[in-house]
Amino acid sequence: MSWFKREDNEIVNDLEKTVRTEGLWVRCDGCREIIFKADLEANLQVCPKCGQHFRIDARSRIANLLEPGYELVDLELRSTDPLEFTDLKPYKRRLAEAQKKTGLNDAIINAIGSMGPHAVVLSVMEYSFIGGSMGSVVGETIARAVDRSLATRNPLIIVSASGGARMMEGIASLMQLAKVSAGLARMDDEGIPYISVMTDPTTGGVTASFAMLGDLNIAEPGALIGFAGPRVIEQTIRQKLPEGFQRSEFLLQHGFLDAIVPRKQMKPYLIQALSWMTDSSSKTA
Repeated sequence: MSWFKREDNEIVNDLEKTVRTEGLWVRCDGCREIIFKADLEANLQVCPKCGQHFRIDARSRIANLLEPGYELVDLELRSTDPLEFTDLKPYKRRLAEAQKKTGLNDAIINAIGSMGPHAVVLSVMEYSFIGGSMGSVVGETIARAVDRSLATRNPLIIVSASGGARMMEGIASLMQLAKVSAGLARMDDEGIPYISVMTDPTTGGVTASFAMLGDLNIAEPGALIGFAGPRVIEQTIRQKLPEGFQRSEFLLQHGFLDAIVPRKQMKPYLIQALSWMTDSSSKTA
């Protein structure tokens, strides 16, 4: 005779009484503290305890920088697969997955609008789209932003967040470095201000071209900025790199940046910078 008997009673959750906490909390990579996600979003994706800057999507960044009523432009461009490239998966499939994930055709968004009293052209990269890599569409989109600035004489601001050139497009990707740099040289000749804002990460061909060509080069705190990654450099030179190498603080100390601006202060800083940059450009024109 058994003393205990297992009853086949199925446990059913009452959906009305179930409390779901998954996804409500995140761990900060800086201080390792647990943060309520709503508090993080209210603080522009900056840790309220240590100031660690989390990555932010392109649409949110545009909304944070421009006044209401801005317009998104040049969204119709789509990448093709000229090389029929395949590594772990076909490039066409990577594009389709990234487009579904982000709701964008490629890794950049152009916007026209106002930043305070200043009419500007804003180009913002989306890191979630294949690592913000620069293919032919990214290059063409930035080239169109340059053309808009040249046509209207409004300042251009590019916010970079990229792993560099898109290897799946080969030489077509690398040609964008020269294409965009040539456009920015025309802006310089015309005396139209261009501000480069570097966020985490800004690396590879993006750093080697337009990210470092600004009349004013600024970055967010703690951003990784460089051409090759730290591990690649260490393996090449077989030496240990200095602490904080390729972070924005290190670059500011060694003269590669003009300023480091926290995200919550970015818009007022840019408005102030545009005030004296546009005044000086109008006097020299």
